[in-house]
Amino acid sequence: MAAYLCPPAVIHGEHAVETSQIVAEVRDRHPDAAWAPRIDGIAASTGIETRGWMLPLETAVAPGNGGGLRSVGVAPAQKALARGGFTEQDVDRVIAALEAIPAPQTVQERTAPAWEAVQSYGERAARGALQIAGLDVADIDCLITSHSTTPALPGLDIALANKLQLRNDVMLLPATQWACVAGTRSLALAADLVAADPERVVLVVIAEALSTTYQPADDTIESLIVRLLFADTAVAVVVTGRQRHESVLRLDAAWHHTLPGTQDLHRLDTRADGTHFVMDRRGPRAVQETVTAMWEWLRLRYQDDPDSWHPDVLLAHPGGTRVLEYMEQTMPDAWPSGLLDYSRDSYTSGNRGGAAVFDILRRAHDAGQKSGSRAVLYAAAPGLTATALEGEWL
Repeated sequence: MAAYLCPPAVIHGEHAVETSQIVAEVRDRHPDAAWAPRIDGIAASTGIETRGWMLPLETAVAPGNGGGLRSVGVAPAQKALARGGFTEQDVDRVIAALEAIPAPQTVQERTAPAWEAVQSYGERAARGALQIAGLDVADIDCLITSHSTTPALPGLDIALANKLQLRNDVMLLPATQWACVAGTRSLALAADLVAADPERVVLVVIAEALSTTYQPADDTIESLIVRLLFADTAVAVVVTGRQRHESVLRLDAAWHHTLPGTQDLHRLDTRADGTHFVMDRRGPRAVQETVTAMWEWLRLRYQDDPDSWHPDVLLAHPGGTRVLEYMEQTMPDAWPSGLLDYSRDSYTSGNRGGAAVFDILRRAHDAGQKSGSRAVLYAAAPGLTATALEGEWL
């Protein structure tokens, strides 16, 4: 396996949403929640002060276009009230009062503008990656896409094929449900594709509007944490089977791992008011199990040279600081400190889901890496599943 990466293009959400804004909105909406007295401490514990969204906070918290009678309709409500003995005047007053109650946004109202943004941001990232690689759209042989938070059919692959005017024979591989593991798993797939045909050129595009999981009506502490964590990002990278002048990283090996019986720990639920990200407190421990399995993979891969080998940079997206801490605690003592600095830096402006690893990779590239430095890329996602890659800076 030898695949070559050009530097990724990263497009952050252009609307800056401060943690203080989220705290104020949640506190005003849920003043009596059991966790309300602790909200400032919970927010501070994330280490995130601001994040970029594709759409402003006001869009996420706005009521829907219909009133409180949207689900049943005015006419059925009028008939029910009349049968209950209400006078015509009373019926009119009750209907007016019910219609004045703001209804939550529907799935369509919430998803439609986000889907438009995902396509626009994805196109910008794709064009940026092509420019960085010194390639034209006509050079692309395969397009891999992922966007787990804005369900659509056709998906981002078809949208970009049309927006970019790709060749009609380009292989389209949508991977909508990869979620947080999209960064590493798309690279592993791209590496397999160029290994089969070294002349093949693969474009990977991941665009995530994770802000669509911001659900104002939820009053659970898990929903509060979701509100505070997520950022919106679109990323893209060109992968080739031959080293190019623009190539910065060679991928040498990939590893995949799935924990049985953990499919319910983290998940997306689609409800009447949109998409909800559901977290289970057992999740971080399960992610840690995949980290332990990854260490074993690396140990076996370098068992003939265990003392002299270590990664020079670890580009890891586990989804939270607890697993980053676990990674540091379980690394061999001989490994240098600071391997996760770029991961921590990325996380200070939000959890980017499947786009995170590309953002972390870009930060490492911009900081400068010595030729020959070893890199490990890692991500875990709902499932619970993980993919890691190991390679070398060029």
